[in-house]
Amino acid sequence: MKKLWRNNHKILKFVFLVFICWEALITFLDFICPYTGIPQHGGFNYVEIKVINPSFLWNRANFDGIHYLDIAKKGYGIYQQAFFPLYSKLIRFFTPVFGKKDLLAALFVSNFSTLLALWLFYRVVLLDYPDSVARESLLIWLFFPTSFFLFSAYTEGLFIFLILLSFYAARKKKWLLAGISGALASNTRLVGIFLFPALLWEWWQNKKITNYKLQITNLLSIFLIPLGLMSYMKFLWERYHDPLMFLHVQPFFGAQRSGGKIILIYQVFWRYLKMILTTKWDPLYFVVWMELIAGFGFLILLFLAYKKRIRISYLIFAFLAYLAPTFSGSFSSLPRYVLVLFPCFIYLGLIESRLIRDTLLFIFGFLFVFSLVLFFRGYWIA
Repeated sequence: MKKLWRNNHKILKFVFLVFICWEALITFLDFICPYTGIPQHGGFNYVEIKVINPSFLWNRANFDGIHYLDIAKKGYGIYQQAFFPLYSKLIRFFTPVFGKKDLLAALFVSNFSTLLALWLFYRVVLLDYPDSVARESLLIWLFFPTSFFLFSAYTEGLFIFLILLSFYAARKKKWLLAGISGALASNTRLVGIFLFPALLWEWWQNKKITNYKLQITNLLSIFLIPLGLMSYMKFLWERYHDPLMFLHVQPFFGAQRSGGKIILIYQVFWRYLKMILTTKWDPLYFVVWMELIAGFGFLILLFLAYKKRIRISYLIFAFLAYLAPTFSGSFSSLPRYVLVLFPCFIYLGLIESRLIRDTLLFIFGFLFVFSLVLFFRGYWIA
């Protein structure tokens, strides 16, 4: 522990300070959002979960958060197979620690994972770039309009922590840890499986190792990654006789998702352009615009990150993680899903112009506050 503090105390102080500031900001916005003039639209409405959890935290489990709490409490219900199991299992594990308050357990898992993810993100960036780039990249990531999901009862904090841990371990040649982290990631979200090709590439780049047995051992560790997904598929086969049920239930979550066929990305862009160009303005289309901008913007950022020669293994994972949700025929939830595309935020941290970075932070910050208030008032954001 002393060695960890000695080698990381400046990073840990910075990360912890940023973490506390974001927690305070989110709590403050939660407190004032009823006075913003935005009417309550929906939100945390499961009575049996409400009665045992502090009311000032209900807003942090709107929409998908309710499903994870429900799965942790009662197991899978109708259509809930779209939600992978690890996060709910951790909620169930920690719930007794918090006096059966499952929302507190969920927020502990999310926030502690996020704190670790912030530290790992900083360390991952430092492997290739100076301290200033690590700080800028981390701040841009946290200012991003949907970063509040990292601090909510969602999988984002846990998932991103596992992704970064897997990459960091691989870069440090700790392949067994990389494989185990990857397996846990693929048991948390479907796109965790894309660590498999990414780390295969990373392993291939390290074939200079002359010890043949060590090469094979490292390679076998990477093959642990699919086990997280395969274990969930095994459960679905045994319980429902459908190992791909997590895909087949997607249409029941709206947004014109497809659960049985692949929709190409140009078709998704065309669909969104038609929605925007042929429909009268409605405040609800704020989310549609967010989805389209996320879809277009991060496609460009991935290309720019490639041109900037950001590590190929990162980009393999990021590109596949970006592309996979679009195959359902929608960019729904993409403004949240792109939080895991950490090479894009590294690229933004590499921008040399102070004016561009400050402008970006201002725009992101404004959209962060607006999106968070809408989410807390029960409006779907991502």
